[in-house]
Amino acid sequence: MIPLPDDDRTVSPFTGWTREHWVAVADAILDGAARHASPAQSLIRYPGTPGGLGRAIDGLEGFTRTFMLAAFRIAGDPDGTKDVAERYARGIAAGVDPQHPERWTRLDEHNQAKVEAAALALGLHLTRDTVWARLDERARQNTIDYLAASIGAQYWPNNWVWFRIMVSHFLESVGGPFSPDDRAEDFALLDTFDLPGGWSRDGVGRNFDHYCGWALPFYPVFWAQMVDGVPAHAERVARYRTRLDDYLDDALHLIGADGAPLIQGRSLTYRFATAAPAWAAAFGGASRHDPGLLRRAASGQVRHFVDRGAPDADGILSLGWHGEWRRIAQNYSGLGSPYWASKGMLGLALPAEHPAWTATEQPLPIDRGPFARTMTAPGWLATGTADGVVRIVNHGTDHRLEGSLQPDSPVYAKFGYSTATAPTLDAASAAAPLDGTVALLREALPSHRSGFIAGPVRELDGSTLVGSSRAQAHWPVDFSFVPDHGVSEYEGRTVVGPWIDTVSLVRGAWEVRFVRVHHDGFAGEALRVGGWALTAPDAGIAGDAWATSARLASRVVVLGGTPTAASGVRVQDDVTPLEGRTAVPWITVAPAAGEWHAFGIHLGEPAGAGHPPTVANDLITWPDGGTVSVGSMLEAAE
Repeated sequence: MIPLPDDDRTVSPFTGWTREHWVAVADAILDGAARHASPAQSLIRYPGTPGGLGRAIDGLEGFTRTFMLAAFRIAGDPDGTKDVAERYARGIAAGVDPQHPERWTRLDEHNQAKVEAAALALGLHLTRDTVWARLDERARQNTIDYLAASIGAQYWPNNWVWFRIMVSHFLESVGGPFSPDDRAEDFALLDTFDLPGGWSRDGVGRNFDHYCGWALPFYPVFWAQMVDGVPAHAERVARYRTRLDDYLDDALHLIGADGAPLIQGRSLTYRFATAAPAWAAAFGGASRHDPGLLRRAASGQVRHFVDRGAPDADGILSLGWHGEWRRIAQNYSGLGSPYWASKGMLGLALPAEHPAWTATEQPLPIDRGPFARTMTAPGWLATGTADGVVRIVNHGTDHRLEGSLQPDSPVYAKFGYSTATAPTLDAASAAAPLDGTVALLREALPSHRSGFIAGPVRELDGSTLVGSSRAQAHWPVDFSFVPDHGVSEYEGRTVVGPWIDTVSLVRGAWEVRFVRVHHDGFAGEALRVGGWALTAPDAGIAGDAWATSARLASRVVVLGGTPTAASGVRVQDDVTPLEGRTAVPWITVAPAAGEWHAFGIHLGEPAGAGHPPTVANDLITWPDGGTVSVGSMLEAAE
């Protein structure tokens, strides 16, 4: 574990963390980077098996991503970080030198260099008077030449366009070349991503995940500095600030009381990069969110990982979640990739006297007590409960387009994600998903739901939420599944089946899920509902379709009189990035054509799992005594 100062529960009553804790973590990471630097300091060569893009990219990512962290430290404490500035200036001079034996892969040699160029530009922007000032004229010109390869280059039409924007404006600020046409094209594309509530889709499709926070609203705060005082950009700057605050209205609800972020979406090995939007709001200024609340959100998330050994005692962030677990990474992830976590440490760029550091921590939504909140853009029903867990029921996100018949991505297409559980991520579970599913079984294989039609999500009262979706069951046949979660387009034969309607009503730890199958000649065996994947060292079986641990229980029950055909709990080892065994409860029923079947799905305190809701005469009675009539909601799904 990294040595840390004592907690300060006066200024930080929720996390105990102060700026000194953050400095200790940052310096541990930067010291670790120095120990693994090449002789010229331009490549950070972390130990281990190379990533999918090779050692050269691993070394480049190790430098640029830790340089971003170094830039935050230098900007917030220039006098106390002169050695760090000198070290990274030396590395930049070598990396951009086309004749140096430790030069960097160029932007026109590998696409990944375009990503790293943005981190370089951002860091140099923040350290003009320190790192940039240490570069001689030759190194400065080499840097400009290195970055100028971005002009007119092709970038992926998603968050990547911000990389080109950042580089373009930095180049302009140091007298380098830039393209107004590139900028116009990039901003026009970004505008098509914007959705209500401050959310943005990350490219074309229902791509909602942490990139909506650690990428899309992150770069605009630096771009706003670069264009400060330019009237042509004033409206866009103001709009981005408002949209970030709007996004945080939702995002602050997606943090558990223990600081755990929602375990959903790709690139989870970036870990506490999830703290980036909170710090971006503080850094950008004029946020309507209290600075003590923003620090509570950021400190909670970083502390969550530090307390669980990430980074390790050597300052290394492995490919994994808490500890090393390489299967959480994408196929392109390398040994330097996890240091994108540096984005979550932006607050260090703020001086010690800034209100974000001096204000008393304010409670997160989960700290204030149970809540229920709809999130319209991603189609999520979010609830927080007294156990400190936040969970979402998902009727709007799958990383696909409506009508797609691709296989489900485990980190996008499940019906549920939480801050205390992780989806099963082994190849077998990707091919035949169980947890978080509604599936028809055909020759014992479960159907997938990607490409579903998303219905509305709304709040019924202060405690109960409702959402729906309609999916065409389909079975991927002869597909090759690899642990590349959320980005692959697979090839194989797809068998198409009947439509399945699903309506979810959520209250606290329980979801009542109504499912209707339009048979259309379906000759399958059963309708199966899989519950939450519960991972813990003491995870075990409490009963039929009922898994439990000391902290939580996961259960599925049939409601409303439908007979159960079969039930059980699947227990496996090493299928999620969390510590322990994983237990997944499940139930099957014989689907009656066109009829609704009701299930109760629970994730919460073990005592609560023994008291499911009831469904009778179109009326749900919740364990707390609340009731809701569901007839009109089911009719709306016709």
